[in-house]
Parts: sequence; structure tokens; C-alpha cells
Amino acid sequence: MSIKVVIQGAAGRMGKMLIRCIQEEKVAGLELVGAIDLWDVPGIGEDAGLNSGAKAAGIKLTTDLAAVAADADVIIDFTSHFGTAGNAERVAEWGTAWVIGTTGLGDAELAEVNKAAEKVPVVMAGNMSLGINLLCTLVEEAARKLHARGYDIEVIERHHNQKKDAPSGTALMLGQAAADGAGLNLKDSQVDGRTGMPGARTKEEIGFHAVRGGDIVGDHTVLMAGTGEMIELSHRATSRETFAVGALNAAAWVVEKKPGLYSMKDVLGL
Repeated sequence: MSIKVVIQGAAGRMGKMLIRCIQEEKVAGLELVGAIDLWDVPGIGEDAGLNSGAKAAGIKLTTDLAAVAADADVIIDFTSHFGTAGNAERVAEWGTAWVIGTTGLGDAELAEVNKAAEKVPVVMAGNMSLGINLLCTLVEEAARKLHARGYDIEVIERHHNQKKDAPSGTALMLGQAAADGAGLNLKDSQVDGRTGMPGARTKEEIGFHAVRGGDIVGDHTVLMAGTGEMIELSHRATSRETFAVGALNAAAWVVEKKPGLYSMKDVLGL
């Protein structure tokens, strides 16, 4: 029996890739039953498969999430911070499992997701790839060993010129892993870029630097700089397919879970 999937943000870069991967059966056992986006995106009313560059899906790209949610086992959400938070209460009411790849959510918006997770199983991650989630583990361990020995931690991320939030969700994941290893509170330690005369760097800082340009899929580096040497832990994505396959694996995994908020480390068993 197939798992029925709704893609929210279906006209975006990730939405189209998710639809193509379902159509190409990159993850077995998934069936597209809904493709949702805003009323003003190109392709509304068209076949979602054809609009994504894949074979026909027999599902139209529409704007009405409520019309398809009742038939879904899981909703995969790559929309916007306000869109994700705004739908949290409805998703909880529908009882549908939820995979969230949206980034840039504020504290109040995250609180809405957490509230929904009391009623439905939710996987939320700033990055769905195996490589990045493994990198988080390596970063945490490196920070645990090096920060107390005086190594400074900086996170550098590069993305395409259409990305709206900074630092990226993945950069924040890596920063959190570094903070956990170093025994720091990320909110207190985070410094976004530097300009003017910020003064000498403090030991507690974790710096974040965002580059935007061209069609960069996603490059992330955690730099740990000591006296006389420097260590860089990096990940480079060359295709969005790695994120899409990760999200689809999360969708297949989460439908069998109890209500709660899960991460990709849970999905991947890391």
C-alpha cells in the first residue's frame, strides 16, 4: 500500500525536485496526491508532474491544501516561515504527518510547530541530506575537543541569489552542533558577519557569514582556527536531489511514528 504524499511549495525549486523524485520512484512506495502553492506562481492548474519536468502525474498544481490534506498520509512542506507556522494548527487538526524543510522560522513560529507536534509526528530539519547530518556529528565532536583549547569557530555558507533567509537553516544546524560541543548557548554566541569596529573576537563567539550568488545549491564550511593551525569541515551539495531524497525518506519514516518532533538524525539513525 502506497504512502500518500502532498507537496506544499510544489512550484518552487525543491517542490519540483520532490515531485520529479516521486515520479521517478527514487524512494519506493510513495504516491503524489497533492501539489500546492500560492495562487500567483506559474503553472497553477497545470499537471504537477509536467510542470516539474517529469512525466504526467494526473495531479494538478493547486492552491487549496485543505482539499487534499484529508487524503494524505504526510505533507512535505518547503514553503516560507509564515506559511509553515500558519498551517501548523490545521495540520494538527487533520492528523497528518508532517515533514518540514522550511527554514527561517522565528521563535513564535517554531512554537506553533512544536504545538502541532503534540498531536502529529513531525520531522523538521534545516537540511535533509545524509552528508550534512553526519557533518553535524563531526562538528560537535571537533568543537568538544578544540574549543576549550582556544580554537575559534566560524561558519561560512554559500547559496544561490534567490535564497531569502540568512544564515541558512543548515548553517544554523552546524552552528548549533558546534555550540553543543563547545558547551555554549548559540543564541548568546551567534555573531552574524562583522563590519565597522566590532572589537576583538571573544572566545564565546560563533561567527556566521552568508554568501549569495549565482545558482549555488549549497556550500557549508565550519572553520576552527587555533594558533598555528586551522581545521575546516565542509560539505558541498551539487544537486537538490540529495535533499529531496532525504525529505522523501523522512516522509516514509515519519508516517509510522507517534506524535513528536523528530530530526533527520532520528530518520537516519545517527
